[in-house]
Amino acid sequence: MHNHNGSYGIKHFNLSGLQGISNRTLEMHFKLYEGYVKETNRLLERVWQCSKEGRVDPTEMEVYSELTRRLGFEYNGMVLHERYFGNLKRIGSGDAYRGSPFHQAAEASFERYEIWKADFANKGRMRGVGWVICYQDPSSGRLTNHWISLHEIGNVAGFEPVLVMDVWEHAYLLDYKPSERAKYIDAFFANVDWDAVDRRLKTNPAALHAAAV
Repeated sequence: MHNHNGSYGIKHFNLSGLQGISNRTLEMHFKLYEGYVKETNRLLERVWQCSKEGRVDPTEMEVYSELTRRLGFEYNGMVLHERYFGNLKRIGSGDAYRGSPFHQAAEASFERYEIWKADFANKGRMRGVGWVICYQDPSSGRLTNHWISLHEIGNVAGFEPVLVMDVWEHAYLLDYKPSERAKYIDAFFANVDWDAVDRRLKTNPAALHAAAV
């Protein structure tokens, strides 16, 4: 949580011993995440200093604009990494439990859970680096999968990210070749914390499922 001077704390995740994602990768990844937190705090402070008088000096507008745009990148990088680490755990189940809130929402949104999973994984195999995010529309409860390129480009306004997969190369390059991203995606699913995913759902999936029948 940040206060008036823009201070966010670094969150800690105990993920040692994941299947197919090495501790070495996690250590590097955590360091990268810490950098996003620190840069977010630095930029928030600079934007605050620029704007606290209520009006930015015209001679400073170019600097202020670039700081603000950069803040979107760093801030979303921080938040998405927290979501990513937060939906992983040691000894995951591989797939959402049949009858669980997420499984019901996936079936109501994609007809079958397997179709949702294939769509999510296919987006992860797209060329380029970015994120794959399963969002829930809070107004309808429906799930949709989206490709996010730079952290702040492609997010759907108002939708809730319920499952986040990092597919920037730093997430897997120490463990797999660039051509082996599919193996990383399999490892990701092997470590998903589906209970955490269920807790992120905001709309009753049972009602959504009933409406779809």
